[in-house]
Amino acid sequence: MGIRTGSEYVASLRDGRTIFVNGERVKDVTTYPQFRGIIGTLASLYDLQHAHPDTLTYQSPTTGHPVAASFLLATTVAEAEARIRSEEARAEHTFGLMGRLPDFCNAMVTDIAAAADYLGRRNRRYTENALSYYETCRENDWCLTHTLVDPQIDRSKGPAEQPDPFMALRLVRETDRGLVVRGAKMLSTLAPFANEIWVGPFYPRRPGEEAYSLSFALPMDTPGMKFICRETYDSGRAAFDRPLSSRFDEEDALAVFDDVEVPFERVFINGDVEIFNGILPRTPGYAMLQAAIRGMVKLRFMAGLACHLAETVGRTEAVHVQAQLGELVANAELVAGLVRAAAQEVVLGATRALPHRGLAATLWVLIPQAQMRAAETLRQVGGSGLIMTPTAKDFANPEIAGYLEKYLQGKGGVAARDRVELFKLAWDMIGEPFGSRQLQYEWFYSGDPYFTRARFYHSPVAREFKNMVSGLLKRDSH
Repeated sequence: MGIRTGSEYVASLRDGRTIFVNGERVKDVTTYPQFRGIIGTLASLYDLQHAHPDTLTYQSPTTGHPVAASFLLATTVAEAEARIRSEEARAEHTFGLMGRLPDFCNAMVTDIAAAADYLGRRNRRYTENALSYYETCRENDWCLTHTLVDPQIDRSKGPAEQPDPFMALRLVRETDRGLVVRGAKMLSTLAPFANEIWVGPFYPRRPGEEAYSLSFALPMDTPGMKFICRETYDSGRAAFDRPLSSRFDEEDALAVFDDVEVPFERVFINGDVEIFNGILPRTPGYAMLQAAIRGMVKLRFMAGLACHLAETVGRTEAVHVQAQLGELVANAELVAGLVRAAAQEVVLGATRALPHRGLAATLWVLIPQAQMRAAETLRQVGGSGLIMTPTAKDFANPEIAGYLEKYLQGKGGVAARDRVELFKLAWDMIGEPFGSRQLQYEWFYSGDPYFTRARFYHSPVAREFKNMVSGLLKRDSH
């Protein structure tokens, strides 16, 4: 089949999946008013592949049809750079604002396929399952979501120690056809708009938690699966008033599994704590690379937005404002350099199974810090202008439009409507529910930020740095 069109993608969502929003069962997500904006954005990404096949696709090794470049098993620097060009183009189409572009889970199942031999160390079936699933996703151009995290009940205890052992997703029993599972996972970002859900490893499991050490994939309309969405941020306002919320609200959901049967051919890990904990570090890092690319594009967007705000209200004459803006530009450039270097690191991960040191530091530490800094700069540069933003209907009212044009214009004759539109964009980015979710999402993108930083302290590279100091001291002692 190969790459799909946007209309084919939209049609694939009419499958009877069980989605709840605001207490309502949504029988057809494609007709739900608050989902139309994001579905339109996703459909445009599928059409984009047909408009730019040289950048966004490659030839399937199985069928020869064009397939999404986010499935490319890159083992050379040139192939890794091809992935970067593709994922950068698609991230630019959404300004880096969608953390779960289809690219991300495409890259994740590609990672798992590259490390499939590790899955099958004790049972070759799991290697074959992972490779088959990867190829099926690639050839059907499915939109995938994933769910990784146990519900936040009592973080001081493991899943088996909770009041109900089925609060977190776990195995109920095996049948002659597969596994029966029960419990919940979160946050299933993009769930209402995906074709498949991939349940993957994330939290380290301990001995005794074998029943929770599961990885599998299922169609979104599988019986027994329910998705309870958070409230939508697209409130139906015009694009002028909510330029981001109306286009890029990718939704998050609680995934509930009520005795769901998983066919054996869709299972990748079943009860093996060692493999559950060890698979992700053994992947080449395609998903991490995609996430870093998207983060880079988002930093560029936020830096550009801050520059526009400052220039529109005449604040760029102040050296301290220039310094703030320059820092945002420099941070985006730093990440861009690290992304280029990541091509080599991903290839080494694919060919020699080396750890992702620079890529992990970029994704887990630098990008979240830089995005928080960019949001704070937007807030400081925008000032009260972020609050005084009339609506499109105000500008359409002739009784007051003249006042708005006079008192809300920008420096150098920038029309009031253009100035307000810019500031509304900035407010949607940092002040509206959409923007607040963006900040929270990015800060916890890879889990607890303190935990991810602590991992670097415990890494071998920290010992290398300490050995430098020990070497100097030893030299001086002689």
